[in-house]
Amino acid sequence: MTRTVDSAPEVQVASGRLRGRMERGVAAFLGIPYAAPPFGARRMRPPEPPVRWEGERSATDYGPTCPKGDVGPESAALFPEVVIPGEECLNLNVWTPDPRGSGLPVLVWIHGGMFTKGAGSVVGYRGDSFARDGVVCVTINYRLGAEGFLHLDDGTANLGLLDQIAALEWVQGNIAAFGGDPGKVTVAGQSAGAMSVVTLMAMPGARGMFRHAVAQSGAVGQTLTAETAEDVASRLAESLGVAPTREAFGEVPVARLARAASALVEEFQTASDPAKWDSLPFAPVVDGDTLPDHPLDALSRGAGSGVRLLAGWNRDDTRIGLVPTGMIDLVTEPALSVVVGALGAPDGTVERYRAARPGASSGDLLAAVTTDCFIRVPAIRVAEARLEGGEADTWMYRFDHESPSFAGRLGAAHAVELPYVFDLLDEESNHALIGDEPPQAVADTAHGAWVRFVADGDPGWPRYNLTDRSTALIDEGITVVDDPGGAEREVWAGRRCGPPIDRRTA
Repeated sequence: MTRTVDSAPEVQVASGRLRGRMERGVAAFLGIPYAAPPFGARRMRPPEPPVRWEGERSATDYGPTCPKGDVGPESAALFPEVVIPGEECLNLNVWTPDPRGSGLPVLVWIHGGMFTKGAGSVVGYRGDSFARDGVVCVTINYRLGAEGFLHLDDGTANLGLLDQIAALEWVQGNIAAFGGDPGKVTVAGQSAGAMSVVTLMAMPGARGMFRHAVAQSGAVGQTLTAETAEDVASRLAESLGVAPTREAFGEVPVARLARAASALVEEFQTASDPAKWDSLPFAPVVDGDTLPDHPLDALSRGAGSGVRLLAGWNRDDTRIGLVPTGMIDLVTEPALSVVVGALGAPDGTVERYRAARPGASSGDLLAAVTTDCFIRVPAIRVAEARLEGGEADTWMYRFDHESPSFAGRLGAAHAVELPYVFDLLDEESNHALIGDEPPQAVADTAHGAWVRFVADGDPGWPRYNLTDRSTALIDEGITVVDDPGGAEREVWAGRRCGPPIDRRTA
């Protein structure tokens, strides 16, 4: 789509006037506050409306990022983080082909990062390719770790999700100023962002704010009960030497609290019991109010049935935590059996996976099993719950394109699809993950399917049902297969499974 816009485009939103910039042929407005700064008296409280400003506000640079813990070197190499100081961290970014246009479809992107890291300003989420193709793209920040997901049974819960809802409310009230149609909003995310997307579909407070949803390598199996979340808060308080109250946590310096939350995630990640690996200490909580029921239960009763959903996984998702660290070569056959048993799989599971992968190492089999248990099956459970709840349009995909990184051993790992979905192959920070010469044909395929879904609500292949289980395998083209890996899927019958914790890259 080719349009002519001003070199310094301007728009008027509810809080005041904004001046953006031209970026790769589209208009970009960056660092726009969608809520008031969540500090001082507002710290660890529900989001409040943004503060109005006088005159024209510059929106040419990314705004502050939400507080988060330290990122390890392994993660930073593959997934560069952004840290921008400042209190106006509840902000968003908009890319549009023409702020003077109207009726354009809108994509709202929710970043991943185990609910403890990430930002909407990560360069890999730059929205100009979507805007180039006629989609208004919005990326958001939301509170992380204890600031966003601490649960104390005091009537305040799921602040990070409430931030996301506040951003969606802002979109509803302001996106027309950028040429977008508030009735054509798709909310999308990957990993923890995908978990957020599916949870939002079940939340009464988000009802009616989007008509399409995209969940990439993340579902809702890790949703916490109030009791579990309160135990997490107690453990965090003990580590900090404070009382487990909102007031006491609010007295802890922001940076110290973020580091303590990240340390608790690390503790869960490295637990000796593999069954704990599918638990996130900071995650959506079934609190009976903001999230009345477990999302799968709500979906099975028809919640979100009017929302069209595109959901899927990467064929080798959990290799992201095994290959870069070299752990994949350290997995022995006895260790594989112990982990598979701890995950609740029945006898014969390893043999079933090995039969489909002749010559696979124990590490390779562990990656296949955990990808299914932690990523693939939870996505399928969402589709099944929606079908149980009635007519609900759902499309499933599996991303199959293999990265050449780590001598080709990374495969189609967690997050490898992102540069292709965003069509940002020229962004050098992506090359550690996808190689220096990523094929444009894969981006044309993946990005094109996402644009079709955002614009028309149909990515271009058959809907998912329990008879055919049609799934699009995405590489340089699309191949539709019925129930790929069905024998392995059946291993997990009756188990909800949950997404992984990967302290490095999730």
